[in-house]
Amino acid sequence: MLVRKTIPAPQKPKLKKPKNKVLPNNGAFSSELKNIQLCNGADRSTPEPQIKGCTALIESGEETSLVLAVAYTNRGNAYAAKGDYDLAISDYDAAIKLNPAFAKPFNNRGVALQKKGEYDRAIKDFDEAIKLQPDYARAFANRAETYQKRHDYQRAARDYDEATRLAPTLEAVWNGRCWARAILGELQAALEDCNKALALQPNDAATLDSRGLIYLKMGQFDSAIEDYSSAIRIEPKMASAFYGRGLARIKKGNAAGGNADLAAAKKLEPKIADDFSNYGVR
Repeated sequence: MLVRKTIPAPQKPKLKKPKNKVLPNNGAFSSELKNIQLCNGADRSTPEPQIKGCTALIESGEETSLVLAVAYTNRGNAYAAKGDYDLAISDYDAAIKLNPAFAKPFNNRGVALQKKGEYDRAIKDFDEAIKLQPDYARAFANRAETYQKRHDYQRAARDYDEATRLAPTLEAVWNGRCWARAILGELQAALEDCNKALALQPNDAATLDSRGLIYLKMGQFDSAIEDYSSAIRIEPKMASAFYGRGLARIKKGNAAGGNADLAAAKKLEPKIADDFSNYGVR
């Protein structure tokens, strides 16, 4: 199944410079400031500097529980960026234990659980994040994405409604609602959402792929082919774009080109035909 790129990167809370804190010497103070900067993601060349900075703060034994909760959350984000979701979840667990009223580690743990396919647990974390912070647009968007992965498009659309209300400049929420509405058959509304997403982030492959599906369902095959081709130029291994373009080409009478696209899609994702059947397209 196509992985929709609608989940924003886990949010990274910021640590603040220590105030009125007695340190042994200027070198120690400078070292702590450097670790704070690293833990805040000052060096994003790889996740390793952030892990190193956060680990130094965690192991210093000098920080408050609230500061430690942020450090564990930030290190969890760095582990998640590496794909080390179990380590990330362990750090989010520690952050939550230190500060149970901190919404971000609940949201970010939900993202990590979703990446592992543990959708029910992920939804519970997003529920808690929203309970703690009712205007948390990213948590609504992430819960919507998880509902989509469970093929619960009605609930996904409702969460995207709230996310677009709270964060109308966040491209991912418009693309997410575009996709949900496309699956539900609300094609004109879906098209408007995709156009808004592309206005915010032009040349986004996932949104072009979503709009391609809308045009395919509308019978506007030339437009579908154009969007799918654009998506493939940006992400050459996007199976759904190959499959959708193949169907559109066949509808246009180009059986050879269409079948070649279908074969390429199935090579990338063997169950892609089942996905499109779930989308209401054959």
